[in-house]
Amino acid sequence: MVVSSVADSATLPRNVDLLVVGGGINGAGIAADAAGRGLSVLLCEKSDLGGATSSASTKLIHGGLRYLEYYEFRLVRESLAERETLLSSAPHIVWPLRFRLPHQPNQRPAWMIRAGLFLYDYLGKRVTLPASKAIRFGDNSPLVAGFSKGFEYSDCWVDDARLVVLNAMQARRHGAVIRTRTACNSLSAITDAGGQSAWQATLTETDTGVRHQVSARCVVNAAGPWVSQLGKKLLPEASTEPVRLVKGSHIVVPRVYDGDEAYMLQHSDGRVIFVIPYENEFSLIGTTEQDFSDDPAEAKISPEEVTYLLDIVNQYFRKGLSEKDVKHHFSGVRPLIDEEVENASKVSRDYTLELDMAPAPLLTVYGGKITTYRRLAEAVLHKLSSVFPDMGDDWTANAQLPGGEFDSQKSLSAELSAEYPWLEPALRERWVRQYGRRVSEILAGAEDMTALGACIGPGLYACEVDYLCAQEWARSVDDILWRRTKLGLWFDDAARANLEVYLQAHATQGS
Repeated sequence: MVVSSVADSATLPRNVDLLVVGGGINGAGIAADAAGRGLSVLLCEKSDLGGATSSASTKLIHGGLRYLEYYEFRLVRESLAERETLLSSAPHIVWPLRFRLPHQPNQRPAWMIRAGLFLYDYLGKRVTLPASKAIRFGDNSPLVAGFSKGFEYSDCWVDDARLVVLNAMQARRHGAVIRTRTACNSLSAITDAGGQSAWQATLTETDTGVRHQVSARCVVNAAGPWVSQLGKKLLPEASTEPVRLVKGSHIVVPRVYDGDEAYMLQHSDGRVIFVIPYENEFSLIGTTEQDFSDDPAEAKISPEEVTYLLDIVNQYFRKGLSEKDVKHHFSGVRPLIDEEVENASKVSRDYTLELDMAPAPLLTVYGGKITTYRRLAEAVLHKLSSVFPDMGDDWTANAQLPGGEFDSQKSLSAELSAEYPWLEPALRERWVRQYGRRVSEILAGAEDMTALGACIGPGLYACEVDYLCAQEWARSVDDILWRRTKLGLWFDDAARANLEVYLQAHATQGS
């Protein structure tokens, strides 16, 4: 079931400067950047924000250590610099993570790893993150016998789905209209009131079938894995870049080891697998890479992928895992620039922007990675400078995302503990990591736990659901349990049913 959302209630404008099609990280980032430059912006997304690829990543802000093997120095440098920018702009959902890389002599040689880590430390601007170093694994190591040497380096964790939502909120803060469950069905070239070429777009609400007509001076196709399909649908006569769809799958299991470090494991096939602490009680393991040709919305993990991930973890860790340990799994499809190489892991994670000016300005986004979404958005607006010569300057590098107006999670948690001493510590810590400074909006006027409303399921209270529906475009159970939060890891069928009933009542009261 999908309910209506207060966040979706803004009237659709008839005319905008920029129509962004696609509510993943690239689309949301472009909408935020453009709105902050003074452009009128409408973003439409056919399902939920971050509902596909952007919520199915390995949850990392990273330079891509392995990309150095393919000489992608510019991409790595740009990605490394963005780590620091995002640490500053979103300290509630981005934080440092230390990685351990056990060394196997029969895999990449030690000198190659040392050289790669040296470049990794110095290619980008490293301000807050510690440098890499060689380490030894002692008797208390969670690794199987035989692993005594390794390396340690820094990258960052990110709540990917929340990064999308925060960028959409940033866009709305600057006047953009964000409309979820709304598909772009067609484009036709027109001449606007000023005599300029523009687009007439037909948008359809996917749950009601209601259609809208919107004119836009420029359209951005940021549809992710649907980019080529959408391009051909909207403009059948236009040419599109070849895109290679690659499915990546992850599994979630009970914690494989104690400690806050993540592990990067080398596989005999040349790929690497990450094992990352996840939501306190679990480990996130991924990712696989398989070419994919079906509908990206239907991507699911295969039994072979589960076996692949379990096998490599069991080669490294003492705690043996089996299929019954898999508590959750998810898959996403990445749209990579097709370079006609056999191994999908060797395909570049860089991006390409194509601007067609006839019959009206249309910019198409191919590829990209979550770490560099902000730089991609800047590049899009730079490319559109001839279309919008009066727009504002770059601004996002020094802007904090909604809720990020604080120094550290520890300091904010202490502040909230003093102001709301009755708030359960586990709930306070989760809210700090998800909402940052905006926790105060959820708690507005509350004086004790009863003021949070009904407990709908493990750790979820009515006031949080109300906030997510009103402010963050949440409309379904999965929106809340898997994208706005990760509480789906603890919800059983009865708790999900409780949430469904609450959302239905919420929709009835709001109608």
